[in-house]
Formats: sequence, C-alpha cells, structure tokens
Amino acid sequence: MNKIEIKSLPRKKIIDIRPSKKPLIIKEQSSAWRQIHWSRFSLVSFILLTVILGSSWMNVSAPIFLYPYEVQAQNDEERAQLEKQLEEVEKQIAQYEKELATTQKEKQTLQNKINELKKQADKLNLQIKSTNLSLNYLNVQIDETTASIAKTTDRISQTKDNLAGLLQSLYQLKQTSFLEILLGTNALSDFFDYANALNSVQTKIQENINELNDLKITLDTQNEKLANDREETQKLLAMQLLQKDDLTKVQQEKITLLDITKGNEAKYQQLLTESQKKANEIRSRIYDLLGVKTQVTFGEAVDIATWISSRLNIRPAFLLAILTQESNLGKNVGTCNRPGDPYEKSWQVVMKPDSRDAFLQITKELGLDPNTTPISCPINDPKRGMIAGKNSWGGAMGPAQFMPRTWLGYKNQIAQITGHNPPSPWDVRDSFVAAALYLAKYGATAQTRDAEWRAAMIYFSGSTNTKYRFYGDSVMAIADRYSQDILALQQVASR
Repeated sequence: MNKIEIKSLPRKKIIDIRPSKKPLIIKEQSSAWRQIHWSRFSLVSFILLTVILGSSWMNVSAPIFLYPYEVQAQNDEERAQLEKQLEEVEKQIAQYEKELATTQKEKQTLQNKINELKKQADKLNLQIKSTNLSLNYLNVQIDETTASIAKTTDRISQTKDNLAGLLQSLYQLKQTSFLEILLGTNALSDFFDYANALNSVQTKIQENINELNDLKITLDTQNEKLANDREETQKLLAMQLLQKDDLTKVQQEKITLLDITKGNEAKYQQLLTESQKKANEIRSRIYDLLGVKTQVTFGEAVDIATWISSRLNIRPAFLLAILTQESNLGKNVGTCNRPGDPYEKSWQVVMKPDSRDAFLQITKELGLDPNTTPISCPINDPKRGMIAGKNSWGGAMGPAQFMPRTWLGYKNQIAQITGHNPPSPWDVRDSFVAAALYLAKYGATAQTRDAEWRAAMIYFSGSTNTKYRFYGDSVMAIADRYSQDILALQQVASR
C-alpha cells in the first residue's frame, strides 16, 4: 500500500484512509495524535455543551419596556390614582365654567363682578392642580422609560459579550480542518460532533446578531418616547406658568376693583361708564411685545393686524391674542443670550443642537451678532427632571416665538407679503405675518371659534390635545377682550 503524506500534518504517515474493519493505525507519533485528538475534541465537546446550555439565556426577546413586575404593578396603581384624581378635578373645572358663564350673563354689579373674579381664581387654582397631576403622571412614565433604557442597554452589552464569545469559539473550531478531524478520529461520531458544534455556534452567532438588531430598535423606540415625554413635560410646565400668571392678574384685578370702589356700587357703575369712554386710552396704551427694540401702541398693533387680515383673512383680535399669549409665555420663561448674559444662558447652551445652524444662518443674513441676539430661555425645573441645556431647550425668537428652523420654512412667504428680504423674527410686522401664516395653515381663516381654538392649540403644542386646552381657552378669552377694544376704536373712528 502506498504511503500518503498530508501537508497540513508533516511527518504523519497514514497507512490507509479507506473504511475497514480495522481501526485507523498511525505509524508515527501515535501518542501525540491521541493527545491532539483528545484536546481538540474536548474543546469541541466543551463548545457544544456551552452552546446548548447557553441557548436558554442567549435567546432573548426585546420588549419595549423591561421592568420588574412588582415595580410595574406599583406604577400602574399610581397611574390609576392620578387618573382618578385628574378626572375629579376636570369635573370641578367644568362646573366652574358653567357657573362663570351664568355669572357673566347677569347684571353688571360690583358683587357679581367680585363673584366672577373669585370663581375665575378658583377655576385657575383647579387648572394648576390638574396640570400638576398630569406632570406627576408623566413623571411615572419617564421613570419607567428611563429604567427600561438602562435595562435595554445592559442587554445590548450582554448580547455583545455573548457574540464575542461565540466568535472566539468559531475561530477556535475553525483552526482544525474537516480533513484533519476526519483523519484524526477513531469514531465517525466524533466528526459529526465537530460538525454539529460548528453549525450550532454559527446559528447562535446569527441569533445574537438578530437579537442585537432588535435591541437597538427597542432602544431607539425607548429614547424617542423619553424625548416625547420630556417635551410634553416642558409644554405642561410652560402652560402652568401662564396659569399662575393669569391667577395673579385675576387676584390683582379683584384687589384693585375693591380699592377703587371701596365696595360702593355707585362707584362701580361710574367706573363702567368711564371705561366705555376711554377709546383714546385704548389706542395709545402700549401693546407689550417680546423681543422687539421699539414697542408699539395697541392702536398701531391693530392697524398692522388689520392690514394682515386683508391679505391672509386672520381675524385681528385673534392674531393679537396669540401674540400676547406668546409674549406672556416668553416673559414668564425668561430671555437668554442678551448682552452681558452668562455663558450658561448663551445660544450655544440653551438652544437645541439641531436649531443652532438655522439660528446662525438667520442672524448672519440679518447682520446680527448671534451672541447678543435675544432668544427665549428653556424651562429649568430639576424637581421635574427638566435641566436647561440638557433635556429642556429654549431658542424661540421674537414676538411670534418661532423656532429657527420653523422660521426658515416660512421666510420666503413672509418676504413676499412684507417686502422685507430677509425678514426678521424680531421685526413687529414680519413676526405678525409669520404668526398669521402659521395660523392660516391650520384653519384659522374660517374665523369660527372652534377653528381659531384649534389653530391656537396647534400653535402652542402641535396638537389639539385637551390637556393643553388652557392655552386655547386663554387665547380666546384675550381675543374676546380685544374684540371689544377694537369695536370701541371703530365706534370712535366712525363718529
């Protein structure tokens, strides 16, 4: 029988590789072969055992929320309690709204006005409580999502470790060729053990790759939900600032009214008569706007709003109400990036990263210094988990409080109407037109109460979610007051 020399195993001479009844005989270095044989197949057996035993913990699913059952149950109970409390508060608010509607229809007497202001204050207190409950509800969700993100991140790390171990096992198995295994075995089953181990490792590698992809998708979903919840928290906190501001104004109005009238009905009726004759004061009073160098009077603001209405069909009183509410919000949140402000109030810190390039483009086109051009501050409320410059952002510009990227989206339309190219977010006329264009896009041109309310809600929150209804209701109440003021101006002008 001819001798065959195997290049991968020098100096190992094989008598015969064909099947026979006799066992394979290795003429030279038989003890070395046995050592190689047992060490390699011990490794194969170990790897195969590891793959089989490890399959139960490596084959995991990727749920969106990974949370201990006990904690989940506790959070569900807390959510249910908050929902119940919120429902009760909303019922009380609805009752106050009915009572206010009735009171406002009654004869204008001092006592009725005092009662109306008291009910308004009570309603605002309930609305503030409702917002707090909504914020508490969000906190539970944010805590859950944050914990789930941590667990998903751990699972990703574990899966990567599993994958690294399997790849190492595959590398070790592939150090021995099929031919070497076939030639070095005393039993054909050893060869199949090796083949099975190799297939099992390759299968588990693919499973772990799939698992890793699923976990990354889960992590993206969780991060997106967390960002949405934090954005919702920021909107609720902003709305609560407006609620508290309105409460302060109502309480002050009550104090002022009692101080002027001294509780005397005749003096109150005289006050009503005098207020109806103050059209000139209405026209000349300052229309307070945020972020403009030169303030305008209410009469001038009405003229601009009327001019815009003739082009975009937005009711002047409604447009002015939106801009008033946005200026109120901006003043409550605060102004950043002004000359002399510290670095932590600069645009580099308070503005969301994806808005910064747009802001630089706007200021460059207008020839403004980006380091001293005022923008809104973010809400900073660590108790609610909102950290300015970390997960809470500012950056709204001018009276209309447009974000930079949104402004760029409307820039050309604004320029076509005002003739300012480029238009400026800090210019009164440009900002009025920008707000009107946005409101027109979302249906305010219908000039119905419902259409305007919906447009106001979208202006604030991007939705008509009723948890933000205070903003829409407040805008419509301001618009009602402005309608009366504008009517008084028109009556004087027609004489």
